[in-house]
Amino acid sequence: MPRSSRFLPWLLLVGGAIGLTAAVVLTVEKIAMLRDATYVPSCSINPVLSCGSVMTKPQAEAFGFPNPLLGIAGFAIVMTVGAALLAGATFRRWFWLGLQAGVTFGAVFVHWLIFQSLYRIQALCPYCMAVWAVTIPIFWYVTLHNLNRPKLNRIHSVPLTIWAVLLLTLIGEQFWPYWRTLL
Repeated sequence: MPRSSRFLPWLLLVGGAIGLTAAVVLTVEKIAMLRDATYVPSCSINPVLSCGSVMTKPQAEAFGFPNPLLGIAGFAIVMTVGAALLAGATFRRWFWLGLQAGVTFGAVFVHWLIFQSLYRIQALCPYCMAVWAVTIPIFWYVTLHNLNRPKLNRIHSVPLTIWAVLLLTLIGEQFWPYWRTLL
């Protein structure tokens, strides 16, 4: 079994748990903001790292309800699949294709949210960034599993490394005027 396939159940379980935790915290913070207009979320740290700035924008409810609700449902499924795989479950091809559709939607949506955060809202939500950090590896390793291409398994971490460096570069470039004031 390729290393990436042995890694997949753990990634789904742990990544799903991290994503679920972030989604639950964001939901609790959103409810607190709805109850009290003066509430400052715990993740509003400075002008750049500011969940409150992000949560009040229309992008935070892309489908007419708070985005973290999608995360609660999606990451609960991902976590359950990881736990089932660790327990020895096997799934039919249609199941894997359904999971692929879900994680592909998640990856596309996360990239839309990244763009919105960097270039429209111009603030970063730390919990949202935790979701970004687990969604992309989950997407990548589910895709590798479904493609079942041994050559890709040998270079499995290279695209993720490139993605992370590119994202960190975009964040650094976009917020450099602020970061510079901290030096």
